[in-house]
Amino acid sequence: MIRFSNVYKAYPNGAMALKDVSFHVSKGEFVFLTGHSGAGKSTIMKMLFAEQRPSGGEVRVSGYNVTTLRLEDRTAAENIAFALEVTGARTDTIAARVMRVLTQVGLSSKARAYPRELSGGEQQRVAIARALVNDPAILLADEPTGNLDERATRGVFQLLRDINAGGTVVVMATHDLDLVRQTAYRIIEMRDGSLVYDSAVDEAAAEAQ
Repeated sequence: MIRFSNVYKAYPNGAMALKDVSFHVSKGEFVFLTGHSGAGKSTIMKMLFAEQRPSGGEVRVSGYNVTTLRLEDRTAAENIAFALEVTGARTDTIAARVMRVLTQVGLSSKARAYPRELSGGEQQRVAIARALVNDPAILLADEPTGNLDERATRGVFQLLRDINAGGTVVVMATHDLDLVRQTAYRIIEMRDGSLVYDSAVDEAAAEAQ
């Protein structure tokens, strides 16, 4: 589903954000992407969103390079509907599909609310709903709990776990190690632009010994 092959990222000032990073994420996995600030997590996520391109190597998602949509300031329902409109969805199906995902993320009562009228946790849920409305095989979450309190963090994380349980690949970038330790999900750790630990690879190697 996701494949990084010998990926490098150099910025104009000469700084190396990623150094020969390679990993593969299979269908149905839940993966934590961890590491300190500046380790390369956000660069990886931006490449998956197609907001940045690698300086070398290859990034593939479902066999293709992904594209990104930049959405205007709209109500929660309009924001989600736009993701359907640009993919050519039938107009008469959009309203029902939007309400289905808003209900799925627990925000059916907030359909007409603007981002400024939503809490941080609710805004994250709208972003997740927008990503879900096209029934994707992969959901990318870049620090979705970064600015949330403990209760909102638990709610967003449980929503992501439920989505993963339905068969969707979830890749979650986070620096919240307490959250990571709560589960047995796969962990990919970055340090200074390099991949230094992959629990799937290291545990397989340990079992083989």
